[in-house]
Parts: sequence; structure tokens; C-alpha cells
Amino acid sequence: MEKEIELGNRQLSIATGDMAFQADGSCLVKYGDTVVLSTACFSRRESDFMGFIPLTCDYRERAYAAGKIPGGFFKREGRPTEKEILSSRLMDRPIRPLLSEHLRREVQLISTVLSQDGINDADILGVIGASLSLAISPIPFTGPVGAVRIGRLNGEFVINPSFGELAESELNLVAVGTKKGITTIEAGAHELKESLIIEALRLAEGEIEKIIELQERIISVNGKEKISLSPESYDDIEKKIREIARGNLEKLLKIPVKKERSEKINALITEVKEEFDEEYENIVNYLFDKLESEIVRENIKSGMRIDGRKSADLRNITCEVGILPRTHGSAIFRRGETQALCTVTLGTMADEQRIEALEGQSFKSFMLHYNFPPFSVGEVKRMFNPGRREIGHGALAEKAISTVLPPQEIFPYTIRIVSDILASNGSSSMATVCGGALALMDAGVPLKCNVAGIAMGLIDDIILTDITGEEDHYGDMDFKVVGTLDGITALQLDIKKESIDIQTLSDALAKAKETRMEILKVMNSSISSPREEISQYAPKLRVISVPKEKIGQVIGPGGKVIRNLCEESGANIEINDEGKVFISGETKESVELAEKLVKQLVEEVEVGKVYLGTVKRILPFGAFVEILPGKDGMIHISQLAHHRVKSVEDELKIGEEVKCKVIGIDEQGRVQLSKKAVE
Repeated sequence: MEKEIELGNRQLSIATGDMAFQADGSCLVKYGDTVVLSTACFSRRESDFMGFIPLTCDYRERAYAAGKIPGGFFKREGRPTEKEILSSRLMDRPIRPLLSEHLRREVQLISTVLSQDGINDADILGVIGASLSLAISPIPFTGPVGAVRIGRLNGEFVINPSFGELAESELNLVAVGTKKGITTIEAGAHELKESLIIEALRLAEGEIEKIIELQERIISVNGKEKISLSPESYDDIEKKIREIARGNLEKLLKIPVKKERSEKINALITEVKEEFDEEYENIVNYLFDKLESEIVRENIKSGMRIDGRKSADLRNITCEVGILPRTHGSAIFRRGETQALCTVTLGTMADEQRIEALEGQSFKSFMLHYNFPPFSVGEVKRMFNPGRREIGHGALAEKAISTVLPPQEIFPYTIRIVSDILASNGSSSMATVCGGALALMDAGVPLKCNVAGIAMGLIDDIILTDITGEEDHYGDMDFKVVGTLDGITALQLDIKKESIDIQTLSDALAKAKETRMEILKVMNSSISSPREEISQYAPKLRVISVPKEKIGQVIGPGGKVIRNLCEESGANIEINDEGKVFISGETKESVELAEKLVKQLVEEVEVGKVYLGTVKRILPFGAFVEILPGKDGMIHISQLAHHRVKSVEDELKIGEEVKCKVIGIDEQGRVQLSKKAVE
């Protein structure tokens, strides 16, 4: 069965029944020539674990989809790329809140890119396919959801812009939602006003509804009967927990310091567990967490947040820059009990990240890496490679800051920011944005302006500013808003309810703007403009251009010329296919010498210009002088001096440096020089 609709002047088609027929639900989503296979499967065994929906989402790209063979020794796909991880998160975030909390069977959603046309991004197709696969499977699901990308070109919104259009777009917004409202937002923007963001979301809502209606037409025919969820009743256990713990827990949830509060709550949980057999441990944990959520939400609705703030209050902020002596730039940003140490490292073209993607190879000169060590929340855990959360937070902060970075023509360095979270109690990704911007300023990167971020929350209809960890965990929304004084640069929305209406998002954006101005004021009081010079420990870098036809002349046979230039100057010299020469070195003098040597190498001899040359050969009628690398000219004996010269050797010696003027170039390209013309 196949159905299709027109979306963004292209056909979106979904087919079911032919492929992956042993999965509990499957479909093939096609947009242009980009094709994604999505599947849904669930375990027939129930898990003992409670309080966490056992959902796994995986997005995978096959190299054959773009007619490529994977690189590397093994020549096959390996660990997921950053794009695959971010797309997996994009599948998970809108679908998880639409699964029942009573679902205790493992669910796995897989979206595999089978064909990539180099025009249409497959990530939103992965979301649409996962939604439909789940909706037609026996797994209970309150979807489906639709996903759409909105761009903005020449003042007009574009639905599902191509890769080429996105490169020029001032907005890249992915919205996912149900018929009731928005569930997920992921966006990068070029300092756009809040009103334009809301306009884009309203446009997205209409397109999402079309995509959902398309899925519903298929579900009505192919949907399977849903398995029944019969949650067990633990009324007696819940009643006993409330009797034992509620009074103490209410008091503990008024302790403003996270570490003290957490330790005392953990001690209370231990006391409660002692009242029950070990077999009920998971149930007790689940019911205790449910009680804690209830109290936190009740307190907020009565006007009392855990740390004593009002709903619109911002936590105390401190900033410090230049704290590490050998890094190229550093800053510590602290907001409440969240603290981020951010550092900047400047590198050369050789440090760029090469990205092999289905849509083609590219190079990345700005990277932001986010680390969340266990000590930041006072825990003991094994340290692994960065997880999905760390990669997702880093990507959001990178997107937020990239808008205000200088173009490579002005600042040709490769830039890496590392954010190490030293302490966390909510909004660590937003602390990364603020700390990262401050560290860039400290490094002397000519940033357009500071960038700040804030996380907004929701409890029923109460919007919370600058949410803490518990308010995120027990709340209905985590809405991260990043921007400058002029507008928004990034957004990320995750929710724990079925949907959020546009008006609520609009109100949250307005409150976020007010708070962002406060944060930027504090940041600007610490450092408001980039330092005039980069760190003395950063590499010195110059970029010059040479004509394309002279690239070979700079490189030389087998790279001989460019190696000699590097040895003579002590600098590193690289040249690309466009004729851009990147010169880097430890000292300013070595870079300047290398620049001078390259310019001399490609310089054309000009008539009337005076050069300092070296005598290479002496003949009875004159001398050959090298005035530029590889370029000689002849000083005739009559041009050596104003008086009569009997012998050339009386005036010049081989190896001697001499100032001479170009007085002519004949038809054969021979250069005529004069020494007497400059005396």
C-alpha cells in the first residue's frame, strides 16, 4: 500500500507491506530520491524496571545510499557518526512522551537511509517513518507525529529546503508535532526575532497536519490491534510510602542546596526500602519518585520553587575569564549550582575536521565538545566515550555560537571549544553557550557579540525561567532558547506531555528574551569585546592568495619548492586548490618571512620597480642578477655606473647583493636591469 502528498513542491510518499515484513511495523518513506526504511519492534517479555520507558531509537545511513564505499581498513559502516546520533535523538525526543508510562516491554525503532539524493535530508523522513511504523504496530502509541523543516531565504519561508538552500538560509528549524500541537523543536537561526520564529512554527503546524493525515490514511487500513496494558495496582505500597515519607520529603524538598537535599532524600529512600521486601525495590523507587514529582509540582503551583525563587527569577550568575595561563582562551560561567569551564584552542587548516557524509565531503573549522563527568553531579561512574546526550548538548551549543563567528576570510583559524561541566543542577548546555562565548572573547576571536542561553520550563500552565534539574525532571517542558541582543541563534524543545500549544511557546520566548538580556548584561560586564591580540601561545597565521596557474610553481616538483620554503622560514605552508596559501608558525617573524618568500615566488617583474637582487653570473658584457626567486635579469656593462666601466668585475662580485631597477622587458621576456638608475 502506498500513499503520497505534495510537500514543499515535492512528493512525499509512504509505502507499507513490502519490506521488513517480519517487523511489528514497517514502512518505506520517499522524498525526492531520498528513501528511508523505518521499522518498529517490541519485546514479548515484560521488564521488571519501572519509571523509564524502554525505548531505543536508531538512525543509520548506508554508504551505498549515495553510491559510496566506506573508507577505512574494514570498508564497512562502523560506529554511528555525529549526524546519525543527532538524528537518532531527533526520532526519540518526540516519540518518547507519546508512549505509556506503563509500557514495560522494550521497543526499538530503526530508520535506515537506503537512498540519498544529495538534495533532501533524510532525518525528518526517519522521524515520519518511525512514527508510522509504531502507529501500525501493536505497540500502544498516542501518535502519529509529523516532522517538517522550515528555512528562510530572501525574506520568505521555505518548506523542507534542500542542502543547497540550507547553506544560504537564515533559519534551519525542524518541528515535530501531533495534531494537538508541537512536541519537539530543533533550530539554528541568524539572530531572528521571536515573532519570525512563531510565524515559522505556525507554518510548520499546517504541514505537520498534512503529514499526520497521510499516516492516518495508512493506519486506518494497515493498523494492527494494540496490545493491552494492564498496569498492576500497588495502592497498599503507595499508601504506606506516603505515610512514612511524605511529611519528611516535603521538608527536604525545601532545602535549597542540591547536594545536601539529594543526600538526605537518598537516606530517606533507604529508610523507606527497609520497610519492604527486596523484591519490591523497583516498585518502591518508582512510587517514591512519583511522590517526589507530585510534591515538587504542587509546591511550584503554590508559588514555591525548590530554591525559593519565583517563577520568572534567574539564578545568581558569576563569570570569570582568562583563568588558565596556557590555554588560548578560557572562562568559567556559573549560574546557581551549575558551573561550566570552557576553553578555546586555535589551530590551523591542518586541524580542520574532515566530514565524510552521504551528501559529500566537507571540512569543519569550528567544533564545540561538551563533557559531563560524573563528579559534576557527585556520582561515581565509569567514564566512557561521549554519549548521545553529550553529543547533543555540544551540537546545540555549537549551533548557537556559530552564527556570530567571523568568516574565515577575516579569521582563518580552526577553533575548538571544550566545555567541561564542573557542577550541574540544570541548564548545563546553556552554561556551555555562555562560557563558550566568553572564552572566545578571551581568546581574541573577533566574535560579533556575546551569546547567552536560558532553559525555560513548564508545570501545567506555569512557565518557569532558568529551570533546575528537578524542575526539568518533573516538569512538562525543557525549552532552551539561545541568542544575542538582536535575536535568536538556536532553539531546542523537549516535552514530557503530548504537545505544547504555540501560544505557550510564544509566551516562553518572550520571557526568555527578557532573561537573556539580563544574562548578557552580566557577561558583558566581564568581557564585552574580543581581546585585541590572540594568545602568545596560539599559532601565528596568515592567509594569502596566489593565482591558480601559479599553484604548481609554489609547490614545485614533488613538493620540493614548498618544502624548501618551510625549511628556510621555519613556518608551515599549505596551499589549497583555490590558490589560498595558509602560513602558520610559532613566531610572527617566521610567518612574515614565509609570506615574503611566497609572494616573491609568484611575483611578476614590473618595469620601473627597484629590486634588491643577487649577482649570479658575470660575463664580459654584463652580469645576471636574480631579482626574484627563479627570475634573473641582465645588467649591461653600460648600466653599471655613470662613469665608464672597463670590467664588470670592477663593480660586481658573484653573490653580492645589488639594488637595480627594471628598465625594460623585451619580446622574449628577457629582463633588462640598471644599477646606475638607482644611484
